[in-house]
Amino acid sequence: MTPFSDIRDYVGVPRVVSLRLSPDGTRLVSVVQALNPDGKSYGTALWEIPTDGREPYRLTRSVKGETGAEFTAEGDLLFCSRRPDPTVKEAEEEVSALWLLPRAGGEARQIASRPGGVTGIVTAGGHVVFGSDVLPGDEATEAERRRTRKDNGVSAILHEDPLVRHWDHDLGPGEVRLFAGALGQERLTGIRDLTPQPGKGLAFASWDLTPDGATVVTSWTVHLPGGEFGFHLAAIDVADGTRRILAEQDGHDFEGPVVSPDGRLVACVRSRQGTGEVATETVLWIVDLATGEGHVAGHVGDHDLWPVDFVWAPDSRSLYLAADHLGRRPIFRVPADGSEPVRLTADDGAYLSLQAAPDGSVYALRGAVDSPPTPVHVTADGTVETLPSPTPRLDLPGTLTEVSVTADDGQTVRAWLVLPEGASAQSPAPLLLWIHGGPVATWNDWSWRWNPWIMAQNGYAVLLPDPCLSTGYGARMIQRGWANWGPRTHADLMAITDAALELPELDASRTAAMGGSFGGYMANWIAGHTDRFRAIVTHASLWHLEQFTGTSDASMYFQREFGLPGGRMYRELSPHLFLERISTPVLVVHGDKDYRVPVGEGLRLWWDLRRTGVESKFLYFPDENHWVLKPGNAVVWYETVLAFLAQHVLGREWKRPESLS
Repeated sequence: MTPFSDIRDYVGVPRVVSLRLSPDGTRLVSVVQALNPDGKSYGTALWEIPTDGREPYRLTRSVKGETGAEFTAEGDLLFCSRRPDPTVKEAEEEVSALWLLPRAGGEARQIASRPGGVTGIVTAGGHVVFGSDVLPGDEATEAERRRTRKDNGVSAILHEDPLVRHWDHDLGPGEVRLFAGALGQERLTGIRDLTPQPGKGLAFASWDLTPDGATVVTSWTVHLPGGEFGFHLAAIDVADGTRRILAEQDGHDFEGPVVSPDGRLVACVRSRQGTGEVATETVLWIVDLATGEGHVAGHVGDHDLWPVDFVWAPDSRSLYLAADHLGRRPIFRVPADGSEPVRLTADDGAYLSLQAAPDGSVYALRGAVDSPPTPVHVTADGTVETLPSPTPRLDLPGTLTEVSVTADDGQTVRAWLVLPEGASAQSPAPLLLWIHGGPVATWNDWSWRWNPWIMAQNGYAVLLPDPCLSTGYGARMIQRGWANWGPRTHADLMAITDAALELPELDASRTAAMGGSFGGYMANWIAGHTDRFRAIVTHASLWHLEQFTGTSDASMYFQREFGLPGGRMYRELSPHLFLERISTPVLVVHGDKDYRVPVGEGLRLWWDLRRTGVESKFLYFPDENHWVLKPGNAVVWYETVLAFLAQHVLGREWKRPESLS
C-alpha cells in the first residue's frame, strides 16, 4: 500500500497503538486507531492478534471506541469505553466506564462506572483499581452537581494552587482519585475510594498493583516552594487506604511504577530536575517495596540507558527495557541488581509496548523511521519475528540512510537521511532540515504527524538530525546544549547539514528548515542567524522566551533551566531578539488549544514578522493543540507546508491548498 501520494489516503491508514498480553501468554490484544465513518475523527477498537500466525480479527465495535485493554487472571478482557450501557434505560452523560469481555466470548458488559469516568485500569489478585475524576464534596450528590454545572452553563474553575492545565486540557474542578473493587460475576463489587481528598496528588499519575492485589504503587504530585511541584512514589494499602512514601529524593522525580511478578520490587523512572548548570537525567530505578531502598539499573558503557518503556521478566530478576540508543530504540535485558545490561535486539527498530511472555520471550510493537509500528515476537535469543498486523504494510517512496559529522567540540552528531526515489547526482533533490522537538528527544521512530515520506513522495530529501540535547548518546550530549539552546544546537545543525549537502544526491541551492515545539524554537533561531535556507516552517514554536516560560503549562521546568524572569539567559537565548536579522520567508503554524507552547507565541511571532515586512503566512488551527490531530486539519497542514515549500524552494507560483477553500 502506498498512501503517500494522496494525503487523504495517508490520514486514513489504520494505526496500531498498543499491545496487551494475557497472563498465560496465549492471547495478544491490540488497540487500533482508524478513521470513523464520518472521516472527520479517529476511533479505536480492540483487535486480537493470534500468536500462531493466523490473521488478526476485531473484538469490539462501537461508535465511542475502546481503550485501556487489561486481562484478568482468568483471561477475561477489561477495557474502557464511552459506549452506552444497554441495560440502563436512561443513561447518564456518556463518560468512560469499565467493561468486561468474557474469555469464552459473547457480549461485553459494563461492570463499573463513575460520574467522572474511569481510566487507568489495573488488575491482580481478583481486585481492580482504576482512576476517576471526582468533584470535591458529597459523593452521593456528585452526578447531580455535575448536571447542575452543565445546566447552568458553568465552566469556571477556581484554582488555589499553581496547577491549572496540562498539554491540551484543563485541570479541575475535579480531582483524580483511585478506586478499588473486587471482580464479581456481573459487576465490580465493594468499590471504595482509596484516596479521599488527594488534591492534585494524582493529576499526572500512573499506578500499578502488586500480584496479590493488596498494594497500589503510584506516582504522587508533591507541591514545592515557589509554585513548583515534584513527584514521589507512594504505596497505598488496598484494604484500608493507608498511604506511605516509597521513594523520594530532593531534586529528583519518580514516575511510572511497575511492580515485579513476585511483588518484592518496583521499577520506575527517576528523573533529576535540571538546574541552570546541570541538565536533567533520566534513569531506570529499582525500589524494594518493603524497605524503600533503591538503586540505578541499566548502566551500559559510560552512560545510563534512557528508559522509554519497560516490563519485568517472569523471574523478577531482570527487566526488558526499550531505551533510546544511537538513533535507535532497542530492547535490553537489564538485571535488577544493577549489573551490566545485554542488548537483545540488534536491528534498527524502535520498540514500544513491551509485553513479557512466560517463556522469557517478548511481544512488542516495532517501529522505525522507515516503518510504522507493527506487532512482533522477540525470542529469548533476540530473533525478531513479525506477526500479522491489523494494519497494512506501507511501500515507501524512497530510501533511508545515515549521515554523521564531528562537531567543533569533538562530539559526533548523526542524522537519518530520507532520500526520495530518483535522487542522483544528475537529478539532486532539494533538502528539508527537520528539527525534532523536546528538546530532550530523538529521531528514531515512525511519526504519523511529521512524516518525512510524504515529503519524499513530493521529491524532497529530509534530514532528521540528533543534535545536542538528543537522548541515546549519553549525559554529555544533553549537557552540551543545556541552558544554551540556540548557539550550541545551531552549530550542530549547521555542521550536519553541511555534511549531508556534500552528497551528490542533494541540491545545496534548494534547502529549507522546519521544526515543531523546540524544533520550532530552533527554526526561529535559524531564521535570525542565517539566510542560507529558502524557507522556514515553524510549528508550535517558542518565540519570546521569557513570555513563554511564564505562560506554558510547564513553566517550572523551563524556569529551572533558564532562571528567574529577567535573567541573563532570556537576554541571550530568545529568538525574538534577532527579529531584525530575519529575511527568509516564514510559515508560522499554531493551534489555539496548545497549552505547552501557548498560542500567544505564534501570535507574537506573526505580528513581529508582519510589522517588519518579512514575507510570511500564518496557518492557525482554532481547535487543535500542540499537535494537529484531526484528519481534515492534518490534510491542511501537509498541503499548506508543501505549497509554501513549492513556492520558495522549488520556485513555483503560490497555490492556495484546495483543502482551505
